[in-house]
Amino acid sequence: MGRGELSERQMQMAQFLRQLTRLAEEFGVAVVITNQVVANPDGMSFAKDATKPIGGNIIAHASTTRLRLRKGRGENRICTVYDSPTLAESDAQFAIGPQGVCDSTD
Repeated sequence: MGRGELSERQMQMAQFLRQLTRLAEEFGVAVVITNQVVANPDGMSFAKDATKPIGGNIIAHASTTRLRLRKGRGENRICTVYDSPTLAESDAQFAIGPQGVCDSTD
């Protein structure tokens, strides 16, 4: 699939995300959408975040709260709230160990 088919893919993605939104509202459930990021190719390497989500604006507009997950030291992970109408921007650390998700280790 090349750039020529981008608008068709974006329309299909938008339709799918609308269906997910309707299901979430109808049944009162949370929907988790993941998105891949790539290095931002525009040469702005000095920017705070040098990554760009490949899902485009379609996924951003379909999401109410957006979180960024990244690896910390060792088994630690960092979850950053970076776009939410109800939550302030903040970080939370946690770890992934043999028991699953647990408090972060120092």
